[in-house]
Amino acid sequence: MKILLIGANGTIGQAVHQELAARHDIITAGRNSGDIRVDLKDFASVQAMYAQAGAVDAVISAAGNVHFGTLADMSPELMGIGLADKLMGQVNLVLAGQHLLNDGGSFTLITGVLTHDPIVYGSNASLVNGGLESFVRAAAIELPRGLRINAISPSVLIESLPSYGPYFRGFEPVAAAKVARAFSKSVEGQQTGQVYNVVG
Repeated sequence: MKILLIGANGTIGQAVHQELAARHDIITAGRNSGDIRVDLKDFASVQAMYAQAGAVDAVISAAGNVHFGTLADMSPELMGIGLADKLMGQVNLVLAGQHLLNDGGSFTLITGVLTHDPIVYGSNASLVNGGLESFVRAAAIELPRGLRINAISPSVLIESLPSYGPYFRGFEPVAAAKVARAFSKSVEGQQTGQVYNVVG
């Protein structure tokens, strides 16, 4: 397959690339690195990315920013960081890509454990992840031409514990390589409308 991988330079993106590159042709894209530059918040940039990539069989997103902060200090602008970037950025991938993917192609998006297991300072992430998972389930029943869509929802990464560990006390961390195998299940399998929860 020809696979477009957005966020390939991140911890999960690198693991996904390593998991799939031996079997498939990977085109990487990102804000600051990769074969193609793209700003997911800008629909025109997403369209330009697809034009540069050409026809692909699968789109993988391992990208998206959210804002972590107290609810008391949260403003519409701060809440909008995750809504514009991680949520609408990935929705933009589907809105533009549904007309361009090869028949039977797939989208695999990234959400996270905070959808159903919230933490202090994580309201923006919980909102965004929950919205994405609902979108995946709804889009799956409308996508044409046999296109599929799933989401990967990992727990905190083992690799991220030095930075984020104090916020995730008691969570079972997961290795990026295990998360990458969930992406493989989505891309190389046949399921659609699924959210794959990946825990340690």
